[in-house]
Amino acid sequence: MKIAIIGANGKSGTNLVNEALRQDYDVTAIVRNKEYKNDNVKVIYKDIFDLTKSDLAGFGAVISAFAAWTPETFPLHKKVAAHLVNLLEGTSTRLIVVGGAGTLFVDDNGTMVMDTPDFPAAYMGVAKATAESYFELKGRSDLLWTYVSPAGNYANGARTGKYVLGGDNLILNSKNESYISYADLALAIIDELKNKKFIQKRFTVVGERA
Repeated sequence: MKIAIIGANGKSGTNLVNEALRQDYDVTAIVRNKEYKNDNVKVIYKDIFDLTKSDLAGFGAVISAFAAWTPETFPLHKKVAAHLVNLLEGTSTRLIVVGGAGTLFVDDNGTMVMDTPDFPAAYMGVAKATAESYFELKGRSDLLWTYVSPAGNYANGARTGKYVLGGDNLILNSKNESYISYADLALAIIDELKNKKFIQKRFTVVGERA
């Protein structure tokens, strides 16, 4: 399968590229930074908002690892999701968006992680921003979307090769931690390409620390 990975030069994107190559996918990296070099993949040097329908035609899946971390750029999360929806709606190409954990539920009343009293104020901005990307996808029936909520602690760490999947609710590992490494989340996402368990759904992933 031919897949495109947007933001291939970031932490999530780098791990996604590596895992996709490990599983023998035909990978195209989409990056804005002309300094990006990877001889193992095809590269499209374009800003996300300059991408056209023809740029994404022929891919079995497009994975967006876009991230923005400053208050000035937070609104881009929603804009990127909306742009990709416009490019891929009505096609057979899957859109997988790597988002955040803030919209996961913590109880049966629909309370989201970002609405809990002890949610860190420092992360509220990015949590609300990534939530907007989820809301752009949620409920769409004209698009083969999947939204990925990493564990709350999404960090550099070893590829253990193991993970536990969840749906819309926050899940914890054996140490009662919401933790996943970049490498193990990439594994879960690339596995989903063939497993097809979460089309027009969201999933979350936790793992163990190596």
